[in-house]
Amino acid sequence: MKYAITGAGAVATIVVGLWPFLESSGRNGVLAAAAVALPVQIIAFWALNHFRGELNSFLAAWIGGTLVRMLVIAAVAVVVIRSGTEGAVPMLLALAGFFFGLLLLEPVYFKLGPNETVEA
Repeated sequence: MKYAITGAGAVATIVVGLWPFLESSGRNGVLAAAAVALPVQIIAFWALNHFRGELNSFLAAWIGGTLVRMLVIAAVAVVVIRSGTEGAVPMLLALAGFFFGLLLLEPVYFKLGPNETVEA
């Protein structure tokens, strides 16, 4: 839960920081990217955290989360490009940026407890 709150705060801070520099369509694109990236990233982090003590399951969650992020970016790119959505470029850049930034935030909250070990 702490990761979700911190991630939402980080995304909100970035959106507010970008707001004055974007036109209306770019703002909508960045908001849409935030709405897509945050739930996907929170679910991916939950899976990693849930399987952190089991090596094989952890690796499957890690690889699966990476693939899901790539597929989400690809699917959003196809949809916005084919539909001619205004603000597609800010949306795709923000989506990739949010995924990357939230990914960098994970290690802060992903630590084994003092009595936890990793089993193969």
